[in-house]
Amino acid sequence: MDLNTIWFILITVLFVGFFFLEGFDYGVGILLPFLGKKDVERRAIINTIGPVWDGNEVWMITAGGAMFASFPHVYATLFSGFYLALVLMLVALILRGVAFEYRSLREDPVWRNRWDWAIFIGSLLPALLWGVAVGNLMRGFAIDADMNYWGGLLPILNPYSILGGLVFVALFTMHGANFLTLKIEPKMAARAKEAGFKAWMVATVLTVIFVGWTFFETDILTKAQINGLVPALLAAVTLLATGWLHRQGKSGWAFICGSLTIVLATVMVFMGLFPRILISSLDPAYSLTIYNAAASPYTLKVMTIVAAIFVPIVLLYQIWTYRVFRHRVKADPKTLVY
Repeated sequence: MDLNTIWFILITVLFVGFFFLEGFDYGVGILLPFLGKKDVERRAIINTIGPVWDGNEVWMITAGGAMFASFPHVYATLFSGFYLALVLMLVALILRGVAFEYRSLREDPVWRNRWDWAIFIGSLLPALLWGVAVGNLMRGFAIDADMNYWGGLLPILNPYSILGGLVFVALFTMHGANFLTLKIEPKMAARAKEAGFKAWMVATVLTVIFVGWTFFETDILTKAQINGLVPALLAAVTLLATGWLHRQGKSGWAFICGSLTIVLATVMVFMGLFPRILISSLDPAYSLTIYNAAASPYTLKVMTIVAAIFVPIVLLYQIWTYRVFRHRVKADPKTLVY
């Protein structure tokens, strides 16, 4: 296994971590205006992710930084092609972060309600745009021989990628609801459980349609790229198991299976792409791979040493953080921070 493959795997791991952790953050934000009937309940919902949401965002920043250093041509092509979508996502994330900090600074119900909807928008829009981006990664887009993308924003907003965005929204909403069943007081956890099952039904229907379309739209799940088929089948099993476990009242296992669905779906995409990273719809020869888009061997070697030192430290810190804040959140104004 060469360094190019190792860094492809590491970037896959970073995106797996990001979608798993930030996925339930987005889901909680999407559910906030609907599950919280009173202000104190909405505060409790926000406090379930309050101590960790910004740490979860770091996985995205790290993945972007790792891609910039290891596969700079991919970074340049991807971020220039998705520039407007990226700006829109960043604006939504900034709005979301500001809303977390500002909503409780005033007692005015109108003030707080507006910030709650800002959290909703700041969670819904990134989830949708990430799904659109992944859909285009699977489908391919117009990359020429010089590794430049041509087309602007509208071509990437095609029906297939938009459906991918809706799948992401549904899965993250289900993931957020499953998380809340474990993290919030029992009365609100029951609401979250009901919302989670409804989101699971929507996610299952959309996923079936999306996977069926994928067979005809891309080669990710075909004989040409058989690597993606195994994690796709496992993701289907865990998604079906999530709904069954919901009905059995096993919330903890439902959260685990829902998490595995997101993890396996992400692995499916990257395994189906390998050794490509960006697929050219103009000519397969123009696709960016782990070899023609990689940094120098010396850069990859230095980065591997740095990653071997700091990645375990970051993982240990993240595990410690979740252990500290593992207890359920109660809708008690005296104990709520946000």
